[in-house]
Amino acid sequence: MSTRQRRIGSVKSELLHKSREAALAAVQIFNNPNICFKSESYVVLMMISWTYLLHAYFRGKKIEYRYFTQNVQRRQFHKTKHGAQKYWELERCLNEKQSPIDKNTANNLRFMIGLRHEIEHQMTNRIDDLLSARFQACCLNYNEYIKKLFGEDNGIEKHLSFSLQFSTISTKQKDMLEDHSELPANIQTFIKEFDAELSEKEFADPHYAYRILFVPKTANRKGQADRVIEFVKSDSPLADSINKQYAVIKETEKPKYLPAQIVSLMHDDGFLRFTMHNHTQLWQSKDAKNPNNGFGTLVAGKYWHWYSMWINEVRKHCTDNKEAYA
Repeated sequence: MSTRQRRIGSVKSELLHKSREAALAAVQIFNNPNICFKSESYVVLMMISWTYLLHAYFRGKKIEYRYFTQNVQRRQFHKTKHGAQKYWELERCLNEKQSPIDKNTANNLRFMIGLRHEIEHQMTNRIDDLLSARFQACCLNYNEYIKKLFGEDNGIEKHLSFSLQFSTISTKQKDMLEDHSELPANIQTFIKEFDAELSEKEFADPHYAYRILFVPKTANRKGQADRVIEFVKSDSPLADSINKQYAVIKETEKPKYLPAQIVSLMHDDGFLRFTMHNHTQLWQSKDAKNPNNGFGTLVAGKYWHWYSMWINEVRKHCTDNKEAYA
């Protein structure tokens, strides 16, 4: 082995070690009940961890991950004002055509990058629960890729255990994100705009957000394995049955709005010339009362109520036709 090959291997090993340490620190901090700034710390550390992971991968593949300008005979590497070479940030790593990261995992990481930019500029409150599905996906994705790219021995799951809880996991549905007024407006806006750019399939992919439905389970007999969480395959009859029941509950609990309420909401948004007649014309043109569209439901067999998703459609219509309604 040449001196250069040994140097490449040494740097790759160091990057991989730093990556694993940052990921472990991120999860341990997030699971620490004594830390209040856990989500913000988790996001920053996981971004560092993923960056080192991809640097290690590029190093092993001999892909240059430093910024440079190609001169006639040699490369001129970009440097900071203190003389250090500039390495690719995570987003640049994801944009590299030879990046090994799949699209949905990249969507998750791009979301985390955007979230980090927002929390750098404004204090946040209680985003732990609201974004935990995306944090969980980021963690699982990392463990999947470090084993895939560098071998099973590098997995970090053996260093972590399930976090014990001092309270039960409530079966009551979480409030819709837009109802959480404690979130800074910049973060609410970022989340909505980012999700709006994703297709339904991308949004539902577990590599973007890992969502689990918890159902209390009792042991049928003494001596059974007593794991607090038991996973079943998503395409199993049991999972299919649970998901169907959950869908019914979820639909039932959705906030519902009458047409007059929607018109009033549009007036609050500044679209004062939007009327009940305009609303009727809009839902008729979009066949919005077709149950397959999921925009609303019939209540008590005769009164049609609209879901929040329809309000978003109305708001978009008003925004696109601002001159007519403002």
